[in-house]
Amino acid sequence: MFTLAEVASLNDIQPTYRILKPWWDVFMDYLAVVMLMVAIFAGTMQLTKDQVVCLPVLQSAVNSKAQPSISGNADVTPGFETTTDQDKGMAMRTVSFESAPTITPDIPLSRTTYSQLQSTVSNQEPKNEKQDSSGRKTNLDYQQYIFINQMCYHLALPWYSKYFPYLALIHTIILMVSSNFWFKYPKTCSKIEHFVSILGKCFESPWTTKALSETACEDSEENKQRLTGAQSLPKHVSTSSDEGSPSASTPMITKTGFKFSAEKPVIEVPSMTILDKKDGEQAKALFEKVRKFRAHVEDSDLIYKLYVVQTVIKTVKFIFILCYTANFVNEISFEHNCKPKVEHLTGYKEFECTHNMAYMLKKLLISYISLICVYGFVCLYTLFWLFRIPLKEYSFEKVREESSFSDIPDVKNDFAFLLHMVDQYDQLYSKRFGVFLSEVSENKLREISLNHEWTFEKLRQHVSRNAQDKQELHLFMLSGVPDAVFDLTDLDVLKLELIPEAKIPAKISQMTNLQELHLCHCPAKVEQTAFSFLRDNLRCLHVKFTDVAEIPAWVYLLKNLRELYLIGNLNSENNKMIGLESLRELRHLKILHVKSNLTKVPTNITDVAPHLTKLVIHNDGTKLVVLNSLKKMMNVAELELQNCELERIPHAIFSLSNLQDLDLKSNSIRTIEEVISFQHLKRLTCLKLWHNKIVNIPSSITHVKNLESLYLSNNKLESLPVAVFSLQKLRCLDVSYNSIAAIPVEIGLLQNLQHLHITGNKVDILPKQLFKCVKLRTLSLGQNCITSIPDKIGQLVQLTHLELKGNCLDRLPAMLGQCRLLRKSGLVVEDHLFDTLPSEVKEVLNQDTSITFANGI
Repeated sequence: MFTLAEVASLNDIQPTYRILKPWWDVFMDYLAVVMLMVAIFAGTMQLTKDQVVCLPVLQSAVNSKAQPSISGNADVTPGFETTTDQDKGMAMRTVSFESAPTITPDIPLSRTTYSQLQSTVSNQEPKNEKQDSSGRKTNLDYQQYIFINQMCYHLALPWYSKYFPYLALIHTIILMVSSNFWFKYPKTCSKIEHFVSILGKCFESPWTTKALSETACEDSEENKQRLTGAQSLPKHVSTSSDEGSPSASTPMITKTGFKFSAEKPVIEVPSMTILDKKDGEQAKALFEKVRKFRAHVEDSDLIYKLYVVQTVIKTVKFIFILCYTANFVNEISFEHNCKPKVEHLTGYKEFECTHNMAYMLKKLLISYISLICVYGFVCLYTLFWLFRIPLKEYSFEKVREESSFSDIPDVKNDFAFLLHMVDQYDQLYSKRFGVFLSEVSENKLREISLNHEWTFEKLRQHVSRNAQDKQELHLFMLSGVPDAVFDLTDLDVLKLELIPEAKIPAKISQMTNLQELHLCHCPAKVEQTAFSFLRDNLRCLHVKFTDVAEIPAWVYLLKNLRELYLIGNLNSENNKMIGLESLRELRHLKILHVKSNLTKVPTNITDVAPHLTKLVIHNDGTKLVVLNSLKKMMNVAELELQNCELERIPHAIFSLSNLQDLDLKSNSIRTIEEVISFQHLKRLTCLKLWHNKIVNIPSSITHVKNLESLYLSNNKLESLPVAVFSLQKLRCLDVSYNSIAAIPVEIGLLQNLQHLHITGNKVDILPKQLFKCVKLRTLSLGQNCITSIPDKIGQLVQLTHLELKGNCLDRLPAMLGQCRLLRKSGLVVEDHLFDTLPSEVKEVLNQDTSITFANGI
């Protein structure tokens, strides 16, 4: 047999699950335990004491009956016979005889027990013989009585009298299993376990207490201001017609959740904002767990359906038990009539039997029915509760009203049902849990943790000097912008990268030196005061984005901005969504740099044409087809169209009368016959056609008389035309990485040439006329086929950089010593060739110099 504790364990759950047990589930659990005790008690009594005692009914007694009572069973007639005094005496004798130890009908008689009974009977027989016989003799021995008792136990007793304890036990176990099945079923158990774990951590988290405490402090502060008749706060957004004021769509910081104000900052209680680093990390992990759990659980309603099903099963079970049990209550009787059809063994057809457990079983059955009725009414109430309100929807409206977390979302499906169950235990759990569903709360936590981690001293250590010798701070992948950043008043450049929740407060107005801001995948929001400061003081802005929606709208309202760099997807399909029409507000914009995948130059760029001096378009290989808008950029001095898959020089460029610098790098230009049109561009001084597919240079290039720099590297040139050397103002010529086999002698005509790059060609001889270019400062001759360097190289007295590596030289000329500005650091050559120089030349090349170059390179 099993103990009560072992069976009751079916009704046991983990202690942490008790928060999901409403009062009716707890009450039904206790009722089930009581029913279990009744069933086990009845079963124990039946196994140990249940029996029937039978006596034969004599024929004379049967004949004397006036109206025999007929039972529902053909073989069993319940009733009690009273006959003559002789019959009573016989009955008394039989009862006296039966007072010997009895054996239950279901248990076989062991040999030892039988011998004990036999000895007891033999000891009583002499005494009975001495007494006067007052009853009837039945002529039955003890074994026959045992046999009759066992036969009549099975034939005369109703089946419910014999099996009631076992049925009650089975029903109770089924009810116990039904009550807690949703805690055991694998597909729901994991979700419930995860929910209870998260709920407990949220309830005990220090951040919950701090967040709710700050809410209480803010509410009390607001009430105090209202009671004292304090004046209303200044408006964040000006309603006047001040130019450059942000529109309604401008992403400013709005007053949701925790209130941020530029003119009147939030009063912070130090004890509430200080959070241990460990507690902060645990709280941030909880926010992430809650977010993932919500996404996982809200997709289904399996827990809700399973709970409804198990409640319906318990209700149906209650109705079934009540219906069939009520019919058998009256069948449990103390007296029974038995006709076992064993006359050939005993000589009697009918026996009168008594069931000694009848009264006890009847009382236990009535108690069991009473408990089942109570259990059933509780099940009906549960069903009423389940369908009275929509349990697959849960609203945090009350929590939103009592706190400043107005953004706590309503939940649905299993998530909502679990919260409804928790409310039946304690509504405080849901209130504290709601804190971790609020984005405002999460942002506040991040802000506190961020400010605690990134102190002023730590930020000062990350400040560096950039190439322009400006103080620069780069913040990467943070949850926000630390407040201490705005205390760095001497900062020149601020870079914010991958900070999705960046907010720029009014404190930025302290950074009087700030003129350059980088927003890399960082759609920053600004307060009104901060926007006013940026509008008046910011000079350079870099915005890197993936989607056009990441570009803050206030960017196009910075009226004093000088340089704007846009890096991201701005193809022609999205041009209408970019908002470039707002560029008309950028009245002082001088430089516009667009790195994207444009197929045409946006017409909106012409809004800034009157004051734009530099336009840079870097494509990712997308072919730039439409360039008509360039004709209106009359004041552009520098134009770069890189990696735009251009096959010819666009005609729109020839209308830019103020153009000085043209860069068409990394395109697919094969011919430059249109170069003759450059003669109309009187101010053009620099032409960069590098990294293209140009095969030859037309002689018409000689008409571009003001050209000072010509870059033709990484093309397919095989020769240099004489016309190139007629450009008397040319100071820089770069023809590196082509297939040029010889340098024309006309190169000596370029008396103003200062930088010559012929690296990566097939030149084998250097003409002597080359060394007439006495103003040369840079001479790159590496990776050619040169076998010797003429001694006239000593005439290049201003030479500071000489590249000879990768040629076929066997020695260097000693005349290199006359190049008084050349040092070893500027001489790019193999070590063994350097060793061929005379020692005095090497000493000159190795010595340090502090000479200041008057003209610069």
